[in-house]
Amino acid sequence: MELRFYGANCLVLTTKQARVVVDDNLLELGGKSVLKAEDIAIYTHQHSLPQKPVKLVIDGPGEYEVSGVIIHGIGVRSFMDEPDQKSATLYKLLIDDMRVLITGHIFPELSDSELESIGTIDILCIPVGGNGYTIDAIGALGLIKKIEPKLVIPTHYASKSLKYPVPQQPLPEALKNIAMEPKETIQKLKIKPTDLLTDNTQLIIIEPFSLMTDQDK
Repeated sequence: MELRFYGANCLVLTTKQARVVVDDNLLELGGKSVLKAEDIAIYTHQHSLPQKPVKLVIDGPGEYEVSGVIIHGIGVRSFMDEPDQKSATLYKLLIDDMRVLITGHIFPELSDSELESIGTIDILCIPVGGNGYTIDAIGALGLIKKIEPKLVIPTHYASKSLKYPVPQQPLPEALKNIAMEPKETIQKLKIKPTDLLTDNTQLIIIEPFSLMTDQDK
């Protein structure tokens, strides 16, 4: 599997059979959409309709299986929900024999039943930008300790190329509160199950991939 990060919560997971695009709302933030025909588009929160046809749109709880990818959507409280609301969806993906959890803007206090539904996770992708809009680094650290993934990929932090409705914390500041030293900073993550044979949780920084052309700049 290959994993790229495009800023905000937008991630692209690619296998030989499928391309899964997570939370592509980049147009709304001043960026460019990454969606292509035949993509599997999943959304953790309310969204605009994709600007082009895709293979499948998943934007709520349920069990899905498409192109060799098993997707389990779990309805949870979003960061800005009232206590009795559950307007967000987190997703557990079984992809190339690896378990990936996409959290999105969830409230960081998960119930025991929600944690049980999540189960064992290899790769956790989690926002850290905070400022009352999404999970901050302290909330992220609490979830990391409860979920105990093998790899952590931080998302949704300040970006020069995207315009957030609420300013997000720069990554260096967030990392101070996560209190984990990054193992490495890379442009894309290429990984297979045998790379996850470790008992320790490791932090990996994936640099946001820019779709801007020289003319755009």
